[in-house]
Amino acid sequence: MVSKRKKKYSAGEGAQYMTRKAALKKLQLSLNDFRRLCILKGIYPREPRNRKRAQQGKSGIKTLYHVKDIQFLLHEPIIWRLRDYKIFNKKVGRARALRDFETLKKYLNNHPTLKLDHIVKERYPTFLDALRDLDDCLTLCFLFSTFPSITHIPRDQSALCQRLTIEFLHAVIEAKALRKVFISIKGYYYQAEIKGETVTWIVPHHFSFEPQSRGEVDFKLMSTFVEFYAVMLGFVNFRLYNSLNLHYPPKFSALTQSQEDKKLVDEGVFVSERVAALNFPLSKTSNVEVEEEVEIDSFNTEDSTEKIEEARVEAEKIKNLKTLFKGLKFYLNREVPREPLVFIIRCFGGEVSWDKLLFVGSSFDENDESITHQIVDRPSMNKQYISRYYIQPQWIFDSVNSRQLVPVNKYFMGEILPPHLSPFIDKTRDQQYIPPEEKALYDPEALEKLHNKEDSDESEEEENDKEENEDAEEIEGEESDEELDAETEENVAKKKKLSVTPGEVYKEVPWEKNRQERQEFKLREKLVKNKHRKLYKSMMAGKKERAKEIWLLRKKRRLHEEKQKEEKKKKKKQTH
Repeated sequence: MVSKRKKKYSAGEGAQYMTRKAALKKLQLSLNDFRRLCILKGIYPREPRNRKRAQQGKSGIKTLYHVKDIQFLLHEPIIWRLRDYKIFNKKVGRARALRDFETLKKYLNNHPTLKLDHIVKERYPTFLDALRDLDDCLTLCFLFSTFPSITHIPRDQSALCQRLTIEFLHAVIEAKALRKVFISIKGYYYQAEIKGETVTWIVPHHFSFEPQSRGEVDFKLMSTFVEFYAVMLGFVNFRLYNSLNLHYPPKFSALTQSQEDKKLVDEGVFVSERVAALNFPLSKTSNVEVEEEVEIDSFNTEDSTEKIEEARVEAEKIKNLKTLFKGLKFYLNREVPREPLVFIIRCFGGEVSWDKLLFVGSSFDENDESITHQIVDRPSMNKQYISRYYIQPQWIFDSVNSRQLVPVNKYFMGEILPPHLSPFIDKTRDQQYIPPEEKALYDPEALEKLHNKEDSDESEEEENDKEENEDAEEIEGEESDEELDAETEENVAKKKKLSVTPGEVYKEVPWEKNRQERQEFKLREKLVKNKHRKLYKSMMAGKKERAKEIWLLRKKRRLHEEKQKEEKKKKKKQTH
């Protein structure tokens, strides 16, 4: 029997991939419905190894999906619900065109609804899987919580994001899970540790919303992501509240929206109500406090004792960090951004309040003598209390990042603030510029230890040299006595053989050593294989660019310091 010859592209990459047009034809969906389904199910285009084979010899660059992914979508029940939406839109459009308002009302009351619970369970089988993918979810939900009712984004979706994000912030406050904070031009960066997983998200600055002049951002596409993330965040909040013995859903009296409030779009009222909700604790199901005790495993290895000690020190630091602002009372001036400060202070056990005439939710007045810190963002104040510190908002952020209360003398009113350093950058990074303030932040005693060590090494070397010289002199004296005794017994030739001749001092030439190192490096470069040569060249080019950036930043820092010195000299001359 002669075996049949296989057709071209019937196996391998030619049969593994499918174009988007073929996928739409197989699923019998429109492009918008297909995009929505892919976003909800977490399916994205794939990049093949050989595009020509994957496209079955066709030229151009096409959007390719894996055949198994499209077959996975075939069994999704949401497809039928999307088809019901299409039928519903046709019926509503027909009734509106015929002005049959009675039938139109009946259709609108019985519109199809889309449930995504089973997709969340399918994509995230465990709670930890959901926490690992929570970064994008939180960032997008916080962004949408600041939006008013605009095109392609219904007001109900923004209101849902507002409620879910506030619930999550309350869970972080109750769990005292916040670890790092940072202010940037994009917004406020937060990092929390929940169930051993680090979650990082961005909260945008609260500015007045400016509509787009051009359609640069596809809000409809983003709204589809938020539709899924809102359901996911709801499940996460439910699990967090149950683990913290809190009632879910929590009741926020300041955030109850009536039908009249939904018609209004007032950013200032929304922000004030949101912060008021953050300033009050939630009711618990039981009074037993949930505390996660860190159990450190011990292994019988050589490095186990050092690692166990490091883990214990880190656990002790985190324990102290959770009560960083305990016993402190803060009062916020009207010009200070309240939401991030209230959230941070409450996370670390502090009490906070503001002017009750301006915003709702204040717990004590400005004339309270128990206030320890008043946060101000202005050069001076007429009325001041002696019993409190008047500091700028950056003190809160820097204290959290350094895990201790930073000295307040650099953060007084009118003072030039120290640089605000990001805690998210790896301190052990290579080929990146590290400013001296950042080095002092991570290890302020490192330089002192290094200098002390160098001084001790130099003193030890001097002592060793002295001892060696004394020993050498003693040995030489003994040898000379032996030689005098041996002259009477042995010949002159033997004396010459036993005599010690002084050695010549060899001076190392530094440029010669560098030349040899460069020569050896070039020889090692020639050993790189041809298939890895392009990658090696790109790596070396990137290394040169990073070195140039470091040099430019150091130069910029040097010029800035010189300029500051000149300005100080001028001020001194003017004062004198």
